[in-house]
Amino acid sequence: MQGTVDGFSYGLVTPLVAYLMACLGGALGLRCTTRAGLGPRSWRPGWLALGAAAIGAGVWTMHFIAMMGFTVEGTPIHYDRAMTYASLAVAVVMVGIGIFIVGYRGATGTALFTGGTVTGLGMASMHYLGMAGMSLDGRVEYNTVAVAASVVVAMAAASAALWAAGQARGFLWSVGASLVMGLAVTGMHYIGMAAVEVHVHGTAEPATGESAAALLGPMMAGPLAVLVLAGLVVIFDPLVVMGRAPAPSAERLPGIPAHSPAHHPPVRSRLRARGPVEHRSRTPQRR
Repeated sequence: MQGTVDGFSYGLVTPLVAYLMACLGGALGLRCTTRAGLGPRSWRPGWLALGAAAIGAGVWTMHFIAMMGFTVEGTPIHYDRAMTYASLAVAVVMVGIGIFIVGYRGATGTALFTGGTVTGLGMASMHYLGMAGMSLDGRVEYNTVAVAASVVVAMAAASAALWAAGQARGFLWSVGASLVMGLAVTGMHYIGMAAVEVHVHGTAEPATGESAAALLGPMMAGPLAVLVLAGLVVIFDPLVVMGRAPAPSAERLPGIPAHSPAHHPPVRSRLRARGPVEHRSRTPQRR
């Protein structure tokens, strides 16, 4: 028996909140990725790792907030704890690989294509691994074309977001990129959910695992803490907001005062200040 699938059991609440979480994680992650190229090279791994954690946590939180509105008529839905944690780890690790590629190679050419592909595959892998953690009294099947479309959307969204992060054109630029990224990631999720068909067995056997409210609520504390940490870093680092490196300051050597060239008078003025120059003839004088 084919069960009726409903992805909007709470109306537009879960899609809107999921979209906002995807945008938040994308905005923080992209600004941290941009910041990695503005400071000392020794700080770059830390900024890229924080950016990967923010994007991965945002995408994972978006997915499971949206899944709270997913129901199947005729069977309860439970989730496996280990598989759910694994989906979060896959998201962070694969997004991190893509971000590190772009962070060290640049957001152009082969590096952008490779980084965007790996990051997009990480988002899609997180989604379908989280779906594999569902336990219900039925069989879940997928439409191959819709699944392929969701993966393509994820890779395109990741490539566009990483390209925007490499432009370093200021805070508003990344906000716009994060809005597009959140729309694409949320769209990827619901395209993937449109590919789902559930055939309910009707055996009335209880599904293994835990309910969405009992499992996902407490589990979101960790990713939300990562987003809060990244948000605090962004707020208190002016370079992240401005999106450009500070102007290089003049190097001051020991014992030499640092003067600006503008304070030095012209060479001709200094010569005039010394007064007339006494010229001596090189021809010998007769005695």
